[in-house]
Amino acid sequence: MIYSRSAEYAIRAFVHLADVPPGKYAMVKNIAEQSDIPAHFLAKILQTLARKGFLRSSKGPTGGFALRRPAEEITMIEIVDSVDGLSDYQRCPGGMTECNDDQPCGMHDRWKELRHRIMEYLEHTSIADLAAAQAEKRRQLEKPRKARKSAAKKA
Repeated sequence: MIYSRSAEYAIRAFVHLADVPPGKYAMVKNIAEQSDIPAHFLAKILQTLARKGFLRSSKGPTGGFALRRPAEEITMIEIVDSVDGLSDYQRCPGGMTECNDDQPCGMHDRWKELRHRIMEYLEHTSIADLAAAQAEKRRQLEKPRKARKSAAKKA
């Protein structure tokens, strides 16, 4: 993976939260269950992101978390940066302290190209994009299941 498990869990939770209607909140327990994430770990991640201004939180029986901004306005790079920071993308993959265009290591040119593609993907992919792709994937997976059920009823 190109980012930490914490960032992955945050992204998965944000995709889940993208489907929460305005004015409503999703409970950590439900997000964790539906996203296959340990609830205690997710709670810490979401609390941190709420303190950083990405989420609204509410206590009580109808409380939980909600996106503070529309999913279309939240990019993956914002989440990865908030959870992990971006320093790993700037470091030399060969471990050299001085690695740049003037003094490149053996991996510099390839890593520079890959890093550019990764950063571009993170910068230009919103939570709404991921939520739409996930919804489409679910629809595609649902088609064969419905066809099998329909065929079974006819038989």
